[in-house]
Amino acid sequence: MPPKSKKQKTQHSTCSENTQTSSTTDTNANSSSDNAAPVLSKYFPPPSTSPQDFPAKFLEIEAKQTDKLLSLDYGEGITHVYNPLDYASEIHADFVSKFCQGTKKVLMMGMNPGPWGMGQTGVPFGHVKYAKEWLGVTGSVKRPEKEHPKRPIQGLECPKSEVSGDRLWSLLKELSGSPDILFRHVFLHNYCPLFFLKESAKNVTPPELKVKQRTGLEEACDEALVDTVKLLQVEHVICVGNYVTDRTRKAFDKAGITNIEISLLMHPSPVNPAANKGWREIAIKQLTESKVIQYFKPEA
Repeated sequence: MPPKSKKQKTQHSTCSENTQTSSTTDTNANSSSDNAAPVLSKYFPPPSTSPQDFPAKFLEIEAKQTDKLLSLDYGEGITHVYNPLDYASEIHADFVSKFCQGTKKVLMMGMNPGPWGMGQTGVPFGHVKYAKEWLGVTGSVKRPEKEHPKRPIQGLECPKSEVSGDRLWSLLKELSGSPDILFRHVFLHNYCPLFFLKESAKNVTPPELKVKQRTGLEEACDEALVDTVKLLQVEHVICVGNYVTDRTRKAFDKAGITNIEISLLMHPSPVNPAANKGWREIAIKQLTESKVIQYFKPEA
């Protein structure tokens, strides 16, 4: 029953950069060519970052955010704090190095890792099958500093998966056809990189934390979100679920950001009754109405 999570500096392993195949008409310039320069968003001044530096800068923002979060007291009810950016750092860094090589028009953002998704793989909504077979990420995992016996970390060998991740990645694969197409203009991220467990192994999401404990978390995550959209020159944030939508609006209001579009995407969790009644069709409708669905498709 730790009154405070042990501060553990997040470290990411170094991954070799992978050159992505892109069309000559691609206007988002995610190529890793030495001569390539990102086509910048009209919303922010030019970043002082070369295309090759985007993964490193992105991981720096996450490390700073995680260090702040691990210094906070989450109360007696939270007995285990999992940080997949640490114990799954190899896989996470491989994901970022492969697919975050430049500016992005769209940031699709979830709330925080689930025990059988990103909690295992270090990939947002990280369904093991899609992470290994479709995204092609690789890497080993370590044991968390304090591991709950009912929530063991097995990384890409985990036999379990989450319905949310299956639904989301299935749709993304259907729309784009390949990771190279998907990540030309889109990147996936989480508002909070940690997940929290009670002694019973019950998962506690950020909005379920007590207000006192949640305040510090939201301050750190709001700041990291603003830094992220500035780095990636994001023009539209697709928020998966109501909590993320609310926090994104508040973070942007506080930072004085008024020219980035914010849209809601229904959360695919089976806990949400509406998501069990045709989530795919609802999601396609929402992405179409938000006028971003073209960025997920080959013709974008």
